[in-house]
Amino acid sequence: MSNERAVLAGGCFWGMQDLIRKRTGVVSTRVGYTGGDVPNATYRNHGTHAEGIEIIFDPAKTSYRELLEFFFQIHDPTTANRQGNDMGMSYRSAIYFVDEQQKETALDTIADVEASGLWPGKVVTEIEPVSDFWEAEPEHQDYLERQPNGYTCHFARPDWVLPKRAAAE
Repeated sequence: MSNERAVLAGGCFWGMQDLIRKRTGVVSTRVGYTGGDVPNATYRNHGTHAEGIEIIFDPAKTSYRELLEFFFQIHDPTTANRQGNDMGMSYRSAIYFVDEQQKETALDTIADVEASGLWPGKVVTEIEPVSDFWEAEPEHQDYLERQPNGYTCHFARPDWVLPKRAAAE
């Protein structure tokens, strides 16, 4: 089985990358800009792009659903254009699906998050087809690996864990 790709946005990309990279089955990650209007986006000029993370994962070791469940645990999907102190479109919650199966999994996961009653409000996560992903500058890649005490607003919330499903995906 070959590796698969996931593209997510959930606030500042540093914190997301630091937590997601440590998950079993994650082969590689890189941070960048996606879902917006500026070609060749950069930190200084990324228009309506979100700060995002591209994840290459081994579906034999982790599922797309498991990645999404963790994504919903480490950022607040109920705040529009905001994560912690970071505000603006760059910090929105979004799932950029690469195929219809990912789209359906995203919709199902959001429905389960909503039905659980564990999160503080309605999910505002956007679900859009994947588009260009502009890799962020080298100083943004692996930032918290190089700056372990650097800023992040991402953390695992133990109360935001969906109950295990009866059937495996």
